Amino acid sequence: MSNIEIRPAQADDLDAITAIYADAVMHGTASYELEPPSRAEMEARFAALRDEGFPYLVAERDGSVVGYAYAGPFRPRPAYRFIVENSIYVAAEAKGQGIGRLLLERLIAEAMALGFRQMIAVIGDGSPQSPSVRLHEKLGFRHSGALEGSGYKHGRWLDTVFMQLAMNGGRDAAPDPASFPERKFLGKA
Repeated sequence: MSNIEIRPAQADDLDAITAIYADAVMHGTASYELEPPSRAEMEARFAALRDEGFPYLVAERDGSVVGYAYAGPFRPRPAYRFIVENSIYVAAEAKGQGIGRLLLERLIAEAMALGFRQMIAVIGDGSPQSPSVRLHEKLGFRHSGALEGSGYKHGRWLDTVFMQLAMNGGRDAAPDPASFPERKFLGKA
């Protein structure tokens, strides 16, 4: 891996992000979308997360975006405010080179710095040999559930696996009133 930089995503990265995600939708099973969203839709999704203060990162190698990751709300109900769900996508030509790990490590660090308590991975095609499952296991995520045969894509039924990482004391500590999720909930963020 030469010259990999993990940095906050910018609007200028959206063409590359859109292309990476389109490839994942068309050829992969990580996303259960069946048609790639337009660039305008990807821009709206990016803006929604960025404007709400959630981390959105890209991996750049030699001047080209080769992957991206973000954390967003797990569910809209306020009691879930301390949980984020992660998403990680790596360009086809960059898979298997440790870029996903670099993105996820940084995403975890940023979510922890904001004061989140749990990070959830919702993994399509969550078979034990899935690179995404193995990556999350290596970084301390534990299996927390599965929905068998929950997605149908590329002519086959896919299981959805839930994995979870406790952060900042997880459920064993009271919420931090100075944390981003709590300040946001109280209208102070």
